[in-house]
Amino acid sequence: MEHRSQAESALGGAAYGMLFVLGVVMAVVGGFTHPTWQVGVIPVAAIAWVLVLFGVCLGAGRLMRARLGAMVTALGWLLVTMPFTLELGMGDLVIASGPPGYVYLYGGLLALVAAYLLSPSSGGGSWLLRGYPSEKPDVEA
Repeated sequence: MEHRSQAESALGGAAYGMLFVLGVVMAVVGGFTHPTWQVGVIPVAAIAWVLVLFGVCLGAGRLMRARLGAMVTALGWLLVTMPFTLELGMGDLVIASGPPGYVYLYGGLLALVAAYLLSPSSGGGSWLLRGYPSEKPDVEA
């Protein structure tokens, strides 16, 4: 097991915290803007949000070199999106039923699963915590 200093642990925790906040922000903005643009019956904005969600979660997983990066971002998105699907007492919904809502919700869930599965399962730590290798002269045997 590798030992990390307190500064490295704090940096890793801060990075995961920011990924969680990124997931929350994407959920809030996507939840309110996914039905805005349609071409005929095709919910273009919802499809775009699903693709952005997939790209951000996959990028987080690859940059952190662990599935935890994708999972933390996905968790932030899920914790905001799921309550958006609940009907309030006055009948208000943020993510309503219909093609844009279904594409955004179910497509987003599929995007999260795909990004998680395509992220590296483990590695040599995140790109933030790895030091640059020192220059070693080539030695020929």
